[in-house]
Amino acid sequence: MSHRTAVVPGSFDPVTLGHLDIIKRAADVFDTVYVAVLNNSSKKSLFTVEERIALIKEVTKDFLNVQVDASSGLLVDYAKSKNAKAIVRGLRAVSDFEYEMQITSMNRFLDESIETFFIMTKNQHSFLSSSIVKEVAKYGSDVTGLVPKIVADALEEKFNK
Repeated sequence: MSHRTAVVPGSFDPVTLGHLDIIKRAADVFDTVYVAVLNNSSKKSLFTVEERIALIKEVTKDFLNVQVDASSGLLVDYAKSKNAKAIVRGLRAVSDFEYEMQITSMNRFLDESIETFFIMTKNQHSFLSSSIVKEVAKYGSDVTGLVPKIVADALEEKFNK
């Protein structure tokens, strides 16, 4: 059997329990999973790429087959550089599907040897997004149960500066 490598891409600003669930489930299926922190220039980030990488490394430290990295180019080029034949994306709701279908179609156009796999988010995470978490945290509300404790602490620190 060949070695199965996948990439789980995202901005992860910050990483949520929903992201963590998708990463863990991908790690259960693939031999090696690269979590690729994408620097989305169209989004204003709260955390730097380095901070996001550090937080993800901390919350995935027990997942022995997960590596955390950054990418600023095309996702298919990053996947090829890691010899990954799969991209794993989480789907929260039907509203995610159209956008994800466009991205997947473009990735297939760029390199049809790389497949995209979708993992449905667990129901308890279906409403969860980094944007919502940041909005709630900005006003000092408790984000426990939405993000790992280290991320909740980092959010509190960011907004109390």
